[in-house]
Formats: sequence, structure tokens, C-alpha cells
Amino acid sequence: MKTDIQIAQECEMKPITEVAQNFGIDIDCIENYGKYKAKLTDELLEKGSENGKLVLVTAINPTPAGEGKTTVTIGLSQGINKLGKKSIVALREPSLGPCMGVKGGAAGGGYSQVVPMEDINLHFTGDIHAMTTANNLLSSIIDNHIHQGNELGIDPNSITWKRVLDLNDRVLRQVIVGVGGKLNGVTREDGFTITVASEIMAIVCLAEDISDLKDKLSKIVVAYTYDGKPVTPKDLNVVGAMATLLKDAIKPNLVQTLEHTLAIIHGGPFANIAHGCNSVKATKMAMALSDIAITEAGFGSDLGAEKFFDIKCRKAGLEPDCVVLVATVRALKYNGGVEKADLNEPNLEAVKNGFCNLEKHIENLHKFGVPVVVTLNNFVSDTEDEVNYIKARCEELGADFAISKVWEKGGDGGIELANKVLEVIDRNESNFKFLYDEKDSIEAKIETIAKEIYGASGIVIDAKAKKEIKRLEELGFDKMPICIAKTQYSLSDNPSLLGRPSDFKINVKEVRVSAGAGFIVVLTGNVMVMPGLPKKPSAENIDIDKDGNITGLF
Repeated sequence: MKTDIQIAQECEMKPITEVAQNFGIDIDCIENYGKYKAKLTDELLEKGSENGKLVLVTAINPTPAGEGKTTVTIGLSQGINKLGKKSIVALREPSLGPCMGVKGGAAGGGYSQVVPMEDINLHFTGDIHAMTTANNLLSSIIDNHIHQGNELGIDPNSITWKRVLDLNDRVLRQVIVGVGGKLNGVTREDGFTITVASEIMAIVCLAEDISDLKDKLSKIVVAYTYDGKPVTPKDLNVVGAMATLLKDAIKPNLVQTLEHTLAIIHGGPFANIAHGCNSVKATKMAMALSDIAITEAGFGSDLGAEKFFDIKCRKAGLEPDCVVLVATVRALKYNGGVEKADLNEPNLEAVKNGFCNLEKHIENLHKFGVPVVVTLNNFVSDTEDEVNYIKARCEELGADFAISKVWEKGGDGGIELANKVLEVIDRNESNFKFLYDEKDSIEAKIETIAKEIYGASGIVIDAKAKKEIKRLEELGFDKMPICIAKTQYSLSDNPSLLGRPSDFKINVKEVRVSAGAGFIVVLTGNVMVMPGLPKKPSAENIDIDKDGNITGLF
């Protein structure tokens, strides 16, 4: 069996200009990054009309077996194009953290991939590096300001802004900076976050243009003065320099799928520790240029889809027409108590036991008023009895159902799903609504998400988090959407609780304001904003030969 990278390397890519022109894009709106990658300019939105339908692809809680959400997203778009409708797929950019860690890349798989796969999974067009640099410029300016006399009166113990890196590196979670004497600055505690969890990433993904980018950057709260006033990049006179570093990073990237469907890839916040959606600009461009735009949100619907609806759609004025919920027979068996090594064995009873996880995700998505299509990402080990049971139960719960075989067959394997999605859109059943009012109290919003989406009985807020909430309320930062950082592996904040947990509470450890991005970040359980590497990192398997051929990426 061929690996994903072997399949991708066998693809005869077309020049990106040719693919773009086939989708009606004016060549003057493209900035080439070599032969097969390009940036899109703002002129596209000015010329286009936002009249395409919007479909979100999400999933149940991820398991070690893998659900293939990005693969389905790409294959669905390819399938819709095969049916004679124009579809563009809008995806997130992969982070080097999981590429070099354990999860791998994010370019799809099998015959539903975006290419050039190696470039997309590695440095791509440098967007994440630009965000890293802009973020760390701000960090250096803060410490330099204090070293040079501290005119603003910044309390070094109140600095909330962290340095970032686009790699998993646990030893950088907590560090001491400024050691070695007075010439090296003020000694203080600091730490690193992975770039894709940073507020800079969120801002780039939510910014409409350069002016909006600068406005959002100016509002970031980086620290507090000795008398408790917030300090921002505007106070530090660094907004212009940061925006300059991000001038190309805010432009969406254009590539193609294996079947030459247009793919817009831009922004890559994790959904477990950030808001999990590609950029507003990428989604709006895909809608303006196609009949049906297909996009995805990270991890399960309890994280990515909830944030897509309550943060991205709220900020951008988007109203999705349909949601595709990806599941696998193997994942339901895992939630039903089967070990990973035994997931390929027929086990209808385990499927029945694990269906409760899928059931909860269907219920959650219906709360947003959007029609749901459940798709089973097909594996050869799936039995007819298992599939029929899942189909019948999904339809009982008011969700449509389709099989996806896009990993094996590309767009042809996505036609059943594409037909079902088109059918749902034609029925025009979407009555999209938000889960909560952003003007509610911080505690009320957290509790609503915890109870309604996670199924918790309530929340427990640590003393430190309560103090932070009180300060945000006093400063007027409380009337914003909530972005909860939580484990992706469970509906709860405990990764070992599979299926549909009950009688648990969500433990709120920390609350931060992302005033520039316009939301409040809530850290729960033991979630880490700087992941670590596994015992055997994926980086150990990656290599390049003398001819430039890369192996080991997946």
C-alpha cells in the first residue's frame, strides 16, 4: 500500500495559475510563490460576491485510530466538483509542532490530499514564521521598554504576553529571562506558547484587512502597570512594525488538490488550545469564488465546531448552511471500550456502546440550528451490520447519513456524501443561531458551554481564575465570546473519560483576555499551551535525499 507522501509525489500538479484561471480567478489577483503555490490579494473579495453556500466539516472526539476529517473535507469538495458544481475547499495551515511530533501533517490523506504536500506541511509560504517573529518582536519590545527606564510603569510580574515557537518543546513552558546581570535586562519568569495557540495567530485569522489587523494588534493586553492599567502594543509604539511583519501572512494561500480542485489554506490555530478555524478571509474568498465552500474546524465538534460558530461566525457574520460530522466505526468501537489493537475486529456490541459519543455530537450541532450530515469514513474492516446500525441511529436522531470512501477513491469516493450535502442544502433547513449571548457574564458563558456542549453538571473555578475574571469585569473585557482550552480526547476535561461522560464538572484553572482577537481564553483541566514531544517523535523518520526527495512525512 502506498503512503500518503508517495501518492502526493506521484501527482502531476498543474501550474497554480492554470488551476486558478479554471476557477475564474483573475491572474492579476495572484502573487506566485513558485510554480504551485500562490497568495491571493484583497482584490478578489472586492471583485467577488459572497453568494456561495458554506459547509462546515467537523468530527467526533479524536481517537488513536484517526478519523480523517481533513481527508473527508478535501474529498467532499472534489466530489462536489465531479457533480458539476463549483466547490473550493478552505483549510488550516499545518503546524510544525505535530508534523515533528506525533500527529503528523494536515494535508489530507490517500487520494484526498492537497499538494505540494511536503511544502504545505513544512514551511509553506512562511506565514507561521512571520507570526512567530511578530509575536517575539512584541516580547522583546516589552522587556526593552522596562530595561530602558520603564516609562509606562509596567509591573514585570504582571506581564501576560508569552514568547512563541512553532515546535513542541516542553522545557520552554516556564523559563527565566534576563539572567546574567543588569546589561541583560530585568530578571523575571516567562514562558513559551506554541505559535498556533498565540493571539497573533487568532488575530491574523480574524482580520479582514491591514487596517483591521492593525486595530486588533493595538488592543492586545500584554501586561499591567503598577496601578493596574492594561498595557498594549499601541502604548509601546510597535503596532506598525508588527503589522509590517505580517503584511504577507494575512494573504490567503492558494494550492490544489490531487484532482486540481482549488484549495485555499490559511491560518492554523489549534482547536484544543485556540479557536481552531482557518482565516475569515480564506473562508469568504472560497464562498465568493464557488457555489459551495467546504471548510473545517479542528478536533471534535465540542471544540472546533463550537468555536467556529460562537467565535468565527459571530465575528465574521457567517451563517453555515450544513454541517458534516465525521465518524468511523473504529472510533465508536474505541469509545465502546475496545483496545486500539482490536479495532479491526467485528464488534457490533462495542459500536452500540460507543455510539453515545456520536449521539452527543449530533445533539450539540442541532443546538446551533444547522442541519447535520453524518459521514462514516470507510474502512475495509467495517461490517454491514455495524454500518446499518449507525445509519439507523443517526436518522432516528434527525441527521442525514452518507458513506465516505475518499481516502481510497478521491472525489469518486465522495460522490455519495456530496449528493447528500447538496440535497440538504437544497432543502434550505438552516436556522443558524449562537449558543449564548456574548453579553452574559464570563462565568455564565463558561457554564453554558460546559453544560450544553460537554454535558457537565457544572463548573469549578479556581481562586486564581476567579481573581482574573473579576479583573476582566472591572476593566470591561467581559462582554466577549469564550474560547475554552480543553483536551480534545474527551467531552470532559479528563482525556481518559471516553464515550459520553456524565456527573462531572469542568475545572477552570486560568482565564485570560485576548482583547485584540476579541475573545476570552479559558484554560481547563491539565491542557498545555506548549505541547511536548513523544518518546519517538515523527522527526526521527523524516529525511531528504541528494535529489531533494522527502520521505517520512505523513
